[in-house]
Amino acid sequence: MTTRRTWRYLAGALVVIALLVVGARLAWTWLNSMGEQTIDRSQPVLLQSIQDLSRFEAATGTFQVVVDLEKDANFLPDAIKGSRTLFVGSGGVDAYVDFSRLPKDAVTVGKERTQVTVRLPRAQLEKPNLDNAKSYVFAQQRGILDRVQDFLSASPTDQRELYVLAEKKIAEAATASDLRTRADTNTRLMLQGLLKSLGFTKVTVKFSDEP
Repeated sequence: MTTRRTWRYLAGALVVIALLVVGARLAWTWLNSMGEQTIDRSQPVLLQSIQDLSRFEAATGTFQVVVDLEKDANFLPDAIKGSRTLFVGSGGVDAYVDFSRLPKDAVTVGKERTQVTVRLPRAQLEKPNLDNAKSYVFAQQRGILDRVQDFLSASPTDQRELYVLAEKKIAEAATASDLRTRADTNTRLMLQGLLKSLGFTKVTVKFSDEP
């Protein structure tokens, strides 16, 4: 009987704490909305550097992933301590061919100047670029203690971990896709069209791992 009564008192105390937190947040929301003004005091944007690009952006892939992140606490039920978040991450990955480190013999022109052979490195993948407008928290469940902690925290609902996980999964998906193969093909077609427009009748584009 004593143990059961203790659990009842504990459950009642948690319910009271939850009601107090919800009531405090509602009161703060009501007070904060009275006469609230938004003033943008941002400083002018500072240009830190400019870098010339010597590469051909050959293909772009758009990816979307649902991150399911769950955090549990030992010896406590999820209703008290724990969280589960569903995050939709949407972004793009660019595939490019770098022209900046081509050797001097990368371009070979025939004696009659009607044939040309170009050797290139294989396409590489850029880091994923998440679209903030299309990335969002789809659903979230939090325990009572997590809600209290977020309420008292100076920066609640920190989503950096979700963005990092989404970027990692999108990068893995881009690596497993045919994005780099498509970029190689597009680069070959681009150079063939460009060089033929300059008067070459036979254009051969080879990549570094081709004989």
